[in-house]
Amino acid sequence: MRKVLVSACLLGKRVRYDGGSLSVNDQLIERWISEGRVVSVCPEVEAGMTIPRKPAEIFEGSGGSVLDGETDVVEKGGDIVTDDFIAGASIALELCKKFNIEIAILAESSPSCGSSFIYDGSFSGNRTPGMGVTAALLRRYGIQVFSQYEIADANKAIHATSA
Repeated sequence: MRKVLVSACLLGKRVRYDGGSLSVNDQLIERWISEGRVVSVCPEVEAGMTIPRKPAEIFEGSGGSVLDGETDVVEKGGDIVTDDFIAGASIALELCKKFNIEIAILAESSPSCGSSFIYDGSFSGNRTPGMGVTAALLRRYGIQVFSQYEIADANKAIHATSA
């Protein structure tokens, strides 16, 4: 049975920067949990960041440019937390390798987990197309990354890869 990596905040765990969650009530995820498919991860917490923590955004770039050393992840207030985000992404990748995971559902807009868009680094609420650090690293290793808005598509991919 194929496992799926899921952002811990989407599973109701209070791990977001503000101490909250982004709980997704979805029958497919509930079924995956009951089937033992779900592997939960919060890259930032796995890297040792605290709950709560300052909000962070990728400064003038996206996850790929962070991985390539071209830009940084910066907390509101200016502290650079790039190393933490790369460490968290690496832990998520190791979980995928350990459990042969080929599909991940990650929280959209997060500087770690965003798969289609992230915030633009100005802390003004402006979103921009791009991926977070974890999403970018997983995609580089061939893992399909979906957001919480694409659970049905992820389910199709799970069953396509388990055939």
